[in-house]
Amino acid sequence: MSGLRSRSEALMGTIVTIATVQEHHEAVTRAFEWFREVEARCSRFDPQSELSQLSATVNQPCEVSDLVFEALRFALHVAEMSGGAFDPVVGGAMIRHGFNRHYLTGETTVLPADVRPGSTFRDVEIDADERTVTLARPLVLDLGAVAKGLAIDLAAKELADVRNFSIDAGGDLYLSGKNDDGQDWSVGIRHPRKDHSVIEVLHVSDKAVCTSGDYERGQHLLNPSAQAPASNVASATAIAPTAMLADAASTTAFVLGPVDGIEFCRRIGVAAILFAPDLTRYEAVL
Repeated sequence: MSGLRSRSEALMGTIVTIATVQEHHEAVTRAFEWFREVEARCSRFDPQSELSQLSATVNQPCEVSDLVFEALRFALHVAEMSGGAFDPVVGGAMIRHGFNRHYLTGETTVLPADVRPGSTFRDVEIDADERTVTLARPLVLDLGAVAKGLAIDLAAKELADVRNFSIDAGGDLYLSGKNDDGQDWSVGIRHPRKDHSVIEVLHVSDKAVCTSGDYERGQHLLNPSAQAPASNVASATAIAPTAMLADAASTTAFVLGPVDGIEFCRRIGVAAILFAPDLTRYEAVL
């Protein structure tokens, strides 16, 4: 698709690429700004971020921005629906497993001495009227499974008038309209056992496609209840109207395992394709 105009930047721990069928420099620039905004507010690696400041405030209602409030409210809703398989309080466990290095600076995040194992999403209370968040105990919030999807969605809204575009944030995608051939966008699902290969190709328009795989960063997806890397799925792909929903659904399905993961996706109305470690295929069709 040589007719596409694309631009890439290193943001949110990955390479973000926005491609448009026609030149739309100003809209693309504004779209990239949303990635910077979400990263600045939601990074658990930056001690000055809004999320880090919130994690450091215990037993006290804390006013937060609309962006952080909505991301956290959504994450808590998914946590409730998944019975805790998805949990935005997994940050402490992530640090204990060595996922504590900033992708740009190389600086490491140290686990606060008062953070003990056992905290869950139920230790977080939100007040929708006051727009406040209260943490019942010391913990480390991690919005990694929704923040990138949120940034993609905000960028997509910025590009709405562009109509025909794609956003790729390290394999988390939103595809709008048609490609430069006038066809639905083709999306290859990475083969979890063969480098530089795809295991399946999807054709989508006006949808987000997010994949979680056991090949990512030495397996960075933890099972919150076991406090250990999830291991029952090789690859989980979710297809949804928004990237935040697809991002959370693929993460949750990966943790739940192929059978329960597919059932979860059906329950929340998300199409999904999962591959078990032996590459047995499971699918939720809408």
